[in-house]
Amino acid sequence: MTKGGPMFLKALNTEGEMKTKEFIFGRLKEVIEEVGSKNVVQVVTDNAGNCKYAGLRIEAHYKNIFWTPCVVHTLNLAMKDICDPKNNKGGNAELTWIKQAGDDAFYIKHYIMNHSMRLSMFNHFSKLKFLAIAETRFASLHIMLKRLMLVKPSLEKMVLSDEWNNYKEDDLEKAAYVKQLILNEVWWGKIKFIIAFTEPIYSMIRVADTDKSTLHLIYEMWDTMIEKVKVAIYREERKEHWEESPFHDVVHDILIVRWTKSYTPLHCMAHSVNPKYYTSSWIEEVPGRVSPHNDAEISENRNKFFKKFFTNQDDMRRVKQQFADFSLCMNAFEDPEAIEDRAHFDPKHWWGTYGVHTPELKDLALMLLGQPSSSSCCERN
Repeated sequence: MTKGGPMFLKALNTEGEMKTKEFIFGRLKEVIEEVGSKNVVQVVTDNAGNCKYAGLRIEAHYKNIFWTPCVVHTLNLAMKDICDPKNNKGGNAELTWIKQAGDDAFYIKHYIMNHSMRLSMFNHFSKLKFLAIAETRFASLHIMLKRLMLVKPSLEKMVLSDEWNNYKEDDLEKAAYVKQLILNEVWWGKIKFIIAFTEPIYSMIRVADTDKSTLHLIYEMWDTMIEKVKVAIYREERKEHWEESPFHDVVHDILIVRWTKSYTPLHCMAHSVNPKYYTSSWIEEVPGRVSPHNDAEISENRNKFFKKFFTNQDDMRRVKQQFADFSLCMNAFEDPEAIEDRAHFDPKHWWGTYGVHTPELKDLALMLLGQPSSSSCCERN
């Protein structure tokens, strides 16, 4: 990333190469040296073991560079843990119905799409088509189920039609099973539930799956997404927020584990320099929400960032003092207009307007507010 936004530097043809951890580390190091390590803030990769090793090696080698796991890959892994229990080492029984419902949905899709006569029959009843989604595509199950819900009326008309009943060139047991599923409202209720509680995860994937600046938003987005998942589950189970939900507990634990493994001091520091997160309007939106400087976890990781990023103690103390003034609305930041505009300005614009008296913190803030959170935009999905 540059101050003006993302810039394509180069692509490497690695055909025939073993993507070992040492190979990836070497290629990353070459590019960092080419652009200058002082110009690099983070290296974003997916969560594969070889990439993680290379990222951590880079982080250890360069004092000012952080390795950041791609948030989109992290969310996709969380989705897989929930929707495919075999992907989750715990294999929790609370999740098995999701896998069964998803398998049945794919069965319907493949049964229709993999035969020209059946596909022709479906196209006669539906203007919408089934989506051809690769299993490697992020949140592929969620996308497929949403399309299935859209074509539900057409599927029902098809299996109740004379064309379906007169169609004999097929395994009758398979045809009967597909018809049974399509006319089963209990099964459709499960599909609706899966879509509802995975929608917040999918929405976050959509927002983060970009090369735009999102790093400073990720901490809040995780918190908000996890709460929205809970709301969707409790609404379906018709429970009050204080009641126990074994299913929600399993889903919540999966999301927390994935977030805990992926967030870094860089996320916390970027979150900390967003002026909006110190406004009463933002804090009062959610019960129990606190500003970054009053959050113990964020503050602990912010201090870790300072210690790693600043090798000079005087520089670190100066920026810490400036951050204290910023977070407490003191000295250079006590102007009522500056405080009011925190709720209304784009974060970069706010720092450009009010950060003149704290140049070191301003430069740091603008650098962090320009960072992406995903590597997926560099891939073909």
